[in-house]
Amino acid sequence: MMTQKVAFLGLGVMGYPMAGHLARCGYDVTVYNRTNTKSEAWAKEHIGRAVASPADAVVGADLVFACLGDDNDVREVIGQAQDQLKPGAIMVDHTTASPTLARELHEQLRAQDIGFVDAPVSGGQAGAENGKLSVMCGGAEEHVEAARLAIESFAARIVHIGPAGHGQLCKAVNQICIAGLVQGLSEGVHFAEQTGIDINKVLEAISGGAAQSWQMENRAKTMAADEFEFGFAVDWMRKDLRIALNEGRKSDARLPVTALVDQFYADVQAMGGGRWDTSSLVRRLKARD
Repeated sequence: MMTQKVAFLGLGVMGYPMAGHLARCGYDVTVYNRTNTKSEAWAKEHIGRAVASPADAVVGADLVFACLGDDNDVREVIGQAQDQLKPGAIMVDHTTASPTLARELHEQLRAQDIGFVDAPVSGGQAGAENGKLSVMCGGAEEHVEAARLAIESFAARIVHIGPAGHGQLCKAVNQICIAGLVQGLSEGVHFAEQTGIDINKVLEAISGGAAQSWQMENRAKTMAADEFEFGFAVDWMRKDLRIALNEGRKSDARLPVTALVDQFYADVQAMGGGRWDTSSLVRRLKARD
């Protein structure tokens, strides 16, 4: 059994199962969520306890995990907990946030002798529930290694990318790649439907070749069925793409497709699809027939 005391801040669709994996692996887990009913439900389902504030959650914790919404959420929650973090603890932030925030937190926490790892994840809700996430880490190698065993409870792949902020930069690359893939897949599905060919046979024919992708394997059939009430929300994807585009401007990286798809997602939001899965880009094409 693990003896490390762990705090987990944020029990959304990702954080809830991630914290659960830590508890099942024997860590002494305390959870906090801004909606108390969510943390109380987690504590009834798992061996662990729920508390009413971030400060209460992190008292005595060796490892503190966060999985929140955006930069402002991270600043608020970690700010409330910061004075209670014990020297030598390590903060691991799984939020997809800006590299700038990651660097700021690294410096702030270093002054308290607290390690910080920016560690955004990829794999979606299914990856979190199945313990198969990919985790991209920025920070000092010794801090990544100190947290690795715990992260392995919910991750299939952990890669240390570089210093603080590099985990978030890697996640930006991930989202840039996904944006283009989803738009291409949307156009392919839409083309098949418009030309009257059997989409299931099309997918059978092309999914084993160069067109194959995670998006095709997991989203093409639901796109064809016009099903989007699940998965990674458009609102969150736009937040992530905003980070990528901002970093692109800073580094003079050219991201024309990303910028275009970001505007396509704005169209989906205008259709009322802010909470639809990102694969709902195809619905935008259907709406413009």
